[in-house]
Order: sequence, then structure tokens, then C-alpha cells
Amino acid sequence: MSNQSVHTPVLQVNNIFAGYHPDLPIVQGASAYVNKGEFVTIIGPNGAGKSTFIKAIAGVVNITSGEVLVNGKNITNIETHNMASAAIAYVPQTANVFTSLTIDENLRLGASDLPKAEAAHQIAKAYADFPDLMKHKNSKAGVLSGGQRQMLAVARALLTSPDLLILDEPSAGLSPLMVNDVFTRLQKLVASGVTILMVEQNVKAALAIGDRTYVLADGKNRIDGKSADLAANEEVTAIYLGKGGRKS
Repeated sequence: MSNQSVHTPVLQVNNIFAGYHPDLPIVQGASAYVNKGEFVTIIGPNGAGKSTFIKAIAGVVNITSGEVLVNGKNITNIETHNMASAAIAYVPQTANVFTSLTIDENLRLGASDLPKAEAAHQIAKAYADFPDLMKHKNSKAGVLSGGQRQMLAVARALLTSPDLLILDEPSAGLSPLMVNDVFTRLQKLVASGVTILMVEQNVKAALAIGDRTYVLADGKNRIDGKSADLAANEEVTAIYLGKGGRKS
């Protein structure tokens, strides 16, 4: 796990209400913060509003109340094409790569807004960080395994050197072996200085790899704290891991 910073959070989300219809908010007053170099995870039951919460942060879902700050700057309801300039990157659960393009074409497209020399440097770094991509650089993304495709999506997101990487359930649909590979690589990224906020359906894994974890229920914060503490919390383990403890 990473060392936590005591400085201004990279991300501060204050009491946001958000959803697909202004009169029916899915997220109802949720808050969170992420410090530089942290790996923060969000868990909760189906329908808790986890994915909607991070989509709202990324400007994909409209926020009707509350605010989102990145490095102290208000980016509430940011337009998605401005995310890179705000130093954040968002990787959705699905449709996160161009399957008809090769790995190399995906990366070059992701770096197309960068100066030529910087683009070349960032692409070379992507291949160094994700060696499997280099092995298959001329293969269409559509033939990659689920884990490889997720790594390509993450590599593309990192091309602009964001201060915050937001991930929506990167383990969805992956085999246990691929889940372990993806999470191992994400931990290495955090160790190298990348800051991550991740929604994850695999509760056990989320609690094992995160520095801190937020539990959402009904669009609201239910409990949060150090991931290791929550993994030992009877209420959390009873509800999400099927172990003994108090029922709510």
C-alpha cells in the first residue's frame, strides 16, 4: 500500500446529489476525498450508486447539488473532453478501448493531443509499464483477453499523466487469475506515484488492496475508513463477505 499525503487532497467531493434525471438523484449527498498517492476504493451493494458517483465526478452524470474539487479547483459538471486539462482520467467499465484498432493505434490516438516528442515518450513508457501490450502491439484490441484490454484502457488513460485515475469496476467479467493480474499491476502503479479512485464489485479484493475504502448504500455514505480496518469490521464482513457478525 502507498504512503498517504497530509497535503491538500487531489480529489475532494462534497455532499453531491447526482443522477440521470434531476428529480430522481441516485447519489444523495455522498462525499469522499483522495490524497496524493492513495489507492481509494468504493464498495457497496448493487444499486448503491457507486458507479454513478464516480461518473458524476468525471462529468458523465449531472450533479445537481454539491461540488467536486481537484487540486482545490472546482470542476463540478466538467465536460468530459476537458478532463485531461483538469488532470483526471476516467476508465469506464465497458467500451473503454477501440476494439477495431491495434494496441499501438489505441495508444497513438490517446496521445494525439500531446506534443510529438511527449507523445512518443508517454507511449514508450506505457509499453515499459505494461510489457504484455508491447508483445501484442500490432494486434487488434478486440482479440485481447479481458485483462489485457483493461490494461490497455489504463495505459491509454495514463498517457496524459493525470493526477487522478478513476476506474469503474476493472475486474468485471475477468477470471480470478486475470483479476489478480490487474490488481497487482494497479498496486504497482500506485507504488510508482499514481493516485487511484476505484469502484469495485470484488469486495474482498478491494479491501485487500486499497489504502482506504468508502461503503455506499442508497446513494449515501454508510461507513468509511482504512481498508484493513473495514476488512475486520463485523458489519462490513457480515453484509459483504458473508461472515458472522451483526446484521443490519
